[in-house]
Amino acid sequence: MKSVVIQEPEKLVIEERPIPQPLPGEVRLRVESAGICGSDVHIYRGHNPFAKYPRVIGHEFFGRIDAVGEGVESSRIGERVVGDPVVSCGHCYPCSVGKPNVCTSLQVIGVHRDGGFSEYITLPARNAHVVPDSIADREATMIEPFTIAANICSQMNPGPLDVALVYGAGPMGLTTIQALRGVYGVKEIIVADRLDERLTMAKESGADRIINNTDIDLASELSKLGIRPTLIVDAACHVSILPEAIGLASPAARIGIMGFSSEPCMISQQGITSKELTIYSSRLNSNRFPMVIDWMVKGKIAPEKLITHQFDYTHVINAMEIFEKDPKTCCKVLLKF
Repeated sequence: MKSVVIQEPEKLVIEERPIPQPLPGEVRLRVESAGICGSDVHIYRGHNPFAKYPRVIGHEFFGRIDAVGEGVESSRIGERVVGDPVVSCGHCYPCSVGKPNVCTSLQVIGVHRDGGFSEYITLPARNAHVVPDSIADREATMIEPFTIAANICSQMNPGPLDVALVYGAGPMGLTTIQALRGVYGVKEIIVADRLDERLTMAKESGADRIINNTDIDLASELSKLGIRPTLIVDAACHVSILPEAIGLASPAARIGIMGFSSEPCMISQQGITSKELTIYSSRLNSNRFPMVIDWMVKGKIAPEKLITHQFDYTHVINAMEIFEKDPKTCCKVLLKF
């Protein structure tokens, strides 16, 4: 089989590898499509501290089960499935309280173990979620990105009284905007980004108000508009955002952080406790695949709006460079296998 392998930072090759055999409790997928994420590019560039090399990348993947390991029903062969990249132990403290995404022995497919940029992949049977026929293949490949939005939203519990501010209209921000609008029905969504093209995508995904904050002070702009957000989502993950968000937030607001910067930031305890703010962080997803599949079946989100490019996997380097260097026109890129 052919696999996309990062042998070391900045060295990507398409290798011929043996077709893997599923171990007990596993299934094998014949991969049909996979999505490119920023973390794939970070592994390629050597900027992901968790990755080990060489590594087959890819944690957003869809395909059909073509073999099963011992203990898995053979009736599963032929199922259309999407893979949850979170492989957890099931018995440590985080797993026991519903947080397998921060399992003490966490293995992320495409980071700690080989991923879905390959013609075949094996994974635990419980990580292969059946995709209903009403969901098209391209949309099925988008389930994993929406689980990231589902994870933060499930913690923050948005509702119709909320005025939401979303920092960043990249893929994480856009999936969150769609969830806030189509699933949770918040009162208003404001989106701040520095690219007009991305802000247009935000508007198309459900934003009510868009603000290009390249040359303006966001606090002053929101003050002029009389807006105090009750829900703030940081989908841009710059070190400057959390301190600003604490200042902008309404009393009793919730702030969600969807990623991380390795740089320290200075925040005020008084700013948090004087308003009794709640700050949530989110990593990957904690069993959110069934939730997102239900959203798609019910038409609450529109993943097709975010797919801007598609390539054959043999053009993976071109695909990753477009994803990395053309944020004005590129959102989600799919690879066909």
